[in-house]
Amino acid sequence: MKRREFIKSTVVGTAGLAVLGLPSLANAAASPIKLTILHTNDMHSRIDPFPNDGRKNGGMGGMARRATLVKQIRQQEPNVLLLDAGDIWQGTPYFNFFGGELEFKLMTQMGYDAATLGNHDFDNGLEGLQKQLPHAGFPFLTANYDFTDTPLKSDFKPYKVFVKEGVRVGVFGLGIELAGLVADKNFGGTKYLDPVATAQSMVKTLREQEKVDLIICLSHLGFKYESAKIDDLKLAKQVSGIDLIIGGHTHTFLDEPEKVVHSDRHTTLVNQVGWSGINLGRIDFTFDRKKKVKTGSTASVLPLNHSVNIS
Repeated sequence: MKRREFIKSTVVGTAGLAVLGLPSLANAAASPIKLTILHTNDMHSRIDPFPNDGRKNGGMGGMARRATLVKQIRQQEPNVLLLDAGDIWQGTPYFNFFGGELEFKLMTQMGYDAATLGNHDFDNGLEGLQKQLPHAGFPFLTANYDFTDTPLKSDFKPYKVFVKEGVRVGVFGLGIELAGLVADKNFGGTKYLDPVATAQSMVKTLREQEKVDLIICLSHLGFKYESAKIDDLKLAKQVSGIDLIIGGHTHTFLDEPEKVVHSDRHTTLVNQVGWSGINLGRIDFTFDRKKKVKTGSTASVLPLNHSVNIS
C-alpha cells in the first residue's frame, strides 16, 4: 500500500470507530484512570462460611466466596489491588492443624498483593511464622517492627510500590505494640517502633523518593480507643499525606470510611470491614490521566453471603 493510501485508510478507519460509537484514541487518552482497592482484615483462619445455624453471621463469609467475588471484580476492572490488614491466623481448627499454611496458600491463589502482620500472626512464634512464609506468594509489609535481632531479619520490607496504568501506589504496614498482648517468647527480639514517627518517615520516603501518587497504610493498630493509645483515627489526624488507612485489630464494621481532613486540605480515608472474612471492602479512586492527580473516590462494603455464587 502506498503511503498516501495508508494514511487515508487509517483516517477513514478511525472515523468509522467514532461512527460505531467506539471511543477514539484521543478520548481514551483523556479518560480518567480508575484504581480499585479490595481489602480484608482479621480473617482469623475462617476458611469456611460460619455455620448457618441461627447464630449471628450464620452462613456469611468463606474464602471460596471471596475468591469468586475478587475474580469477578478483576474481570470488570483493569487496575485492582487486593490487600489485608493482619490477623490472618487463629480462630478455627484449620490453624491448629495446619499452622497457617492453608491460609497463606489460599490467599496466594486469590492473588493478594500485600498484607501486614497482626498480633495473632505471632501465635506460633517467630519460627512458626518463618516456617509458613514460603507459602505466601505476596509480601508482608511492616515498617514499625524491627526484626534485626530475630530469625526474620531478612523476611519483611517496610513498603512496596505498585504501578497501575502509570499510577504509582505506595503501600506500607504498621503493627500494634506486641508487649503485653503477645507472649514474650512469641515475638522474641522484635522491637516496636513508634507508629506516628514511622508513618511520617514512610510518607516522606514515598512522596519524595518514590514519587508515588497514592499512599496506603495497612494498619493493625485498631480503629479507635477512648484512651491515649494510638489508633487509626489518631494516626490519620497526626500524619498528613496518607490517602487511605486500611485497618484491623478492633473488628470494626464501617458502612463507609471515616474521613480526616487536614489543615493542608489533604483527606485521609480510614476503613475497616469487620472480621472473619464476612465482608470485602472496596474503594475506587479516580485519577487525572495526564497529571496522575487523585480526583475522587467511592467506597462500598461487599457482604460475602449466599448472593455470591461460587464459581
